[in-house]
Amino acid sequence: MKSVCVFCGSNPGNDPVYADGARAMGAEIARRGMVLVYGGGAVGLMGIVADAALAAGGEVHGIIPRALREKEVGHHHLTRLEIVETMHIRKARMAELSEGFIAMPGGIGTFEELFEIWTWAQLGIHDKPLAFLNVAGFYDPLATFLDNTVEAGFLKQTHRAMTITDTQPATLLDRMEQYVPAVTYKWVEKEEV
Repeated sequence: MKSVCVFCGSNPGNDPVYADGARAMGAEIARRGMVLVYGGGAVGLMGIVADAALAAGGEVHGIIPRALREKEVGHHHLTRLEIVETMHIRKARMAELSEGFIAMPGGIGTFEELFEIWTWAQLGIHDKPLAFLNVAGFYDPLATFLDNTVEAGFLKQTHRAMTITDTQPATLLDRMEQYVPAVTYKWVEKEEV
């Protein structure tokens, strides 16, 4: 992988361990010579992961909608800050520029980005790896929920297995680089009438 997109919070969270995870992730991406693609903000975990990558000599490409440039405080020291008109264009550009996706702790915006990119993989729109950096067990409840979704018959195990979860940036990126996409074209079952 030459580039990786990180979805994460525009807030730092209540525990400093989340910021530590963001710093470690940004530094590891830079250490590997990968381009960090992210939402372009200077605040919260977004700013922390970008600053860590930059401090480690990495290249950082931010993409921020014009309407959020002030709210998320667009980062002015990136390798490149791209200003777009809508959230839809932001996500499409992040997907276009990235060879993999990592979800770090975050809120509803992080979840929305994560689930949309996962849906695109399920539909065969892309075959890039999707991963969770599970800092301090942040994604454990979601993992349980997703397993319950499989058990209830609303998510195929093949699609559940599309995601990679790890607690360490280095092993997470190693596993992403070894990712072999699942080939499944059917995600719904036709009911007999």
